[in-house]
Amino acid sequence: MPQAFDVTSSRRQFPALALKDGGAPRIYFDNPAGTQVPQQVIDRTVECLATKNANLGGYFSTTVQAGELVDQAHQACADFYNAASASEIVFGQNMTSLTFHMSRCLGRKFRKGDEIVLSRMDHDANIAPWLLLADDLGLVVRWMDFDTGTYEFPDDALSKVLSEKTKLVALGMASNCTGTVNDAKHFATQARAAGALVYLDAVQLAPHYAIDVQDLGADIVVSSAYKWFGPHQGILWGREDLLKETFGYKVRPASEELPHKFETGTLSHEGMAGTLGAIEYLEQFGTGETRAKRIASAWTTMAEYEQKLTLKLIEGLRTFKGLTVRGVTSANAMHRRVPTVSFTLEGHQPVNLAKDFAKDNIFVWSGHNYAVEPVGRMGLLDKGGVLRIGLAHYNTEAEVDALLSSLTRQIKNA
Repeated sequence: MPQAFDVTSSRRQFPALALKDGGAPRIYFDNPAGTQVPQQVIDRTVECLATKNANLGGYFSTTVQAGELVDQAHQACADFYNAASASEIVFGQNMTSLTFHMSRCLGRKFRKGDEIVLSRMDHDANIAPWLLLADDLGLVVRWMDFDTGTYEFPDDALSKVLSEKTKLVALGMASNCTGTVNDAKHFATQARAAGALVYLDAVQLAPHYAIDVQDLGADIVVSSAYKWFGPHQGILWGREDLLKETFGYKVRPASEELPHKFETGTLSHEGMAGTLGAIEYLEQFGTGETRAKRIASAWTTMAEYEQKLTLKLIEGLRTFKGLTVRGVTSANAMHRRVPTVSFTLEGHQPVNLAKDFAKDNIFVWSGHNYAVEPVGRMGLLDKGGVLRIGLAHYNTEAEVDALLSSLTRQIKNA
């Protein structure tokens, strides 16, 4: 049994959660676009800039200490993904930048007429890079489609579009719009059996559930630390033999060794330090003899709390006439979604709802939120998209109640 999650203890560690505007506390429901950071992240970042601010490869104290920090950050992220080796971890600016870079590198393996499979559920960061590559190389693009009634992929969504020409399948592990958690392992098994590479966007899953790349069956998994309580930093895991054989676009003096052949230029050492701090923060909520086990245990503890909070939010939203939750709503299916809840409300534009929530110091997002494909598939692109509420483990029942009360007032005053 996972230990009970102590949200009060968690909140004390986030300086931003104590801030107020005009006397009103801030309610951070904008988490899918970026979370707040605990003090541990701030301390690690400042320490790096204050005492380890140097480039790598020299013989003096700051460069040696910076090198040690970089190694620690790689190992911490290997544990975060339960990777076999720190050599499989590539740092970059964010998931989007890493995916553009890796699409170019992997593109050296593809030829005109080859096929790639993309997902109608995905954020554009795991679509646009591949569409551009397809345009450059003359690749054929096929699409996995989801059921707009269930907001999930049918089991055969991928097998319908796989062929002997498929070279890559790019899929999100969880949707930043519908909140759906996709059965990535199931689809990875199908793709690998067909001889295709599997590239997974874990940006929305990583702040809510453990990721085990040794069990997943994918070739590349990438997320952004600023979505899981860290700084603006992207972290990619890649299967070591694949990374070794893949061409890396880099400057000539850069090493061919992993992971350096894919880490272009001088990295953000302070960002890597902050990422290490985020992982150290997460560890405290788990148990186990290794960091990887403590991280996995922590996610189990926090997921149980988040699922109860998400159900409270969804049940509250469903009491409003004309409101449609655009995602999984069954009480016994909260584990098949992340706590990102999007909705539409008849007679109300999402952007106007977002503005009114902001007046109550409740932070939410509206529009397509870069989920162009799913919003378009639901027929909402020309209707203002969705209103998106994104919970995190530091949110509370009282904050959910405040949002529901705010929505009640908005409807009454419309």
